[in-house]
Amino acid sequence: MLLSRRSLLASAIFQPSSPLAADPDRPRFHFLPLSNWMNDPNAPIWHKGQYHLYYQHNPKAAKWDTMHWGHAASPDLLHWQHRPIALAPTPGGPDKDGCFTGCMVIDHGTPSIVYTGVRPEVQCIATSQDMNTWTKHPRNPVVAAPPPGVDTPGFRDPHVWREGDAWLMLVGAGFRGKGGTALLYESKDLVEWTYLKPLLTGAIDPAAKGGDVARGEMWECPDFFPVGNKWLFYVSTENKVRYWLGEWKSRTFTPHSSGVLAHGAAYAPKSSNASQGRRIIWCWLREQRSGQDQLKAGWSGAMSLAVVPSLAKDGTLLLDPAAEYTKLRGRRQTEAPPADCCEIHVELSGRAPFGLTRGAVEVIGYDPDTRTLSAGRSEAKLPASGSIDLRIFLDGSVVEVFADRRVWLTGRVYGSYQALAMTGKVKRLESWPLEPVSKDRLTT
Repeated sequence: MLLSRRSLLASAIFQPSSPLAADPDRPRFHFLPLSNWMNDPNAPIWHKGQYHLYYQHNPKAAKWDTMHWGHAASPDLLHWQHRPIALAPTPGGPDKDGCFTGCMVIDHGTPSIVYTGVRPEVQCIATSQDMNTWTKHPRNPVVAAPPPGVDTPGFRDPHVWREGDAWLMLVGAGFRGKGGTALLYESKDLVEWTYLKPLLTGAIDPAAKGGDVARGEMWECPDFFPVGNKWLFYVSTENKVRYWLGEWKSRTFTPHSSGVLAHGAAYAPKSSNASQGRRIIWCWLREQRSGQDQLKAGWSGAMSLAVVPSLAKDGTLLLDPAAEYTKLRGRRQTEAPPADCCEIHVELSGRAPFGLTRGAVEVIGYDPDTRTLSAGRSEAKLPASGSIDLRIFLDGSVVEVFADRRVWLTGRVYGSYQALAMTGKVKRLESWPLEPVSKDRLTT
């Protein structure tokens, strides 16, 4: 019996690879593709009892190249089913050189993706009836250029939401020679868009080296949604994820506080609605090894845990991993668990050094003199206070740490999976081995 083109594609995607299945650096409860390259999360959504996670994907090699949209679905945030590629470049079309990052909304019952096509960078839409097969709009691009008079080094990564009887959209951009921005648009139908104004504007870091994003001249992946009685706005720029909390009124955002949303390997976060009325945030976890090592391994990139933002009593931002991950816990222990698939909860005095090692390799470190927390090559400064509460997740090469529910630090530590050992004193320790969602490290 002949297979359809779609079935053949699915078979190719789902073909397991034994070297990847045996690679101890691959995580076992963080999501990642079966092979090759992943970067930004795209259009995550909770829809009809399923989580759908799309992501930037190069299906041909473990390096960045012409971008497609990979796709997976899950009923519980834990167990994922890999699905065929959702979006691929159309030869001769406005996305001929790549389908870049975007978002999804449900428009009168129809799932609708808004994304960036390249080159040049333009905004496009596609619709679906089953979340798997997507039809690109015949009028693409629906936004063919930046607003007149706006000289921007980039124009990408749309974020769309409904407000009253209108759709609003932010597009990542910048004012050349000045600083990054997110441009605000309005539409009645997702096709005809009217430019309104910049939502917020930053400034170039004169000490930064590199291109427009590294200097803060361009803001990537804007996202904007309510948290409690405030609105959270964040962008990726200057090799970090910056956020602002503030008031949204009369189409004007007034920030009251700001900070770094996720430190270290995390980049390009995207939020999603979730079960139980929650909002969750996903990040791409970048590799912290050479491109040559990534190609040799045959895979690159993983998705962070799903993280739930909330407000403390004083109105500051709190970040917690979704409660679903506790379902993976094994028997509670009062010592360090296995080295590569576990959760550890420790309380530090804040006045003494602390370390967590696998053999001779440090996974987590804390320096009380500088109040610096490290995870591999990643670092974050902790606020001056008393004791420190750390919730640590280790998963193959992935390290995620939540410090006092306020600092989210992510890192990558490769190659050493000897028994865990701790240095320094702790006030309290408990840990759990976590059940892998995939025993062959393919997260399927």
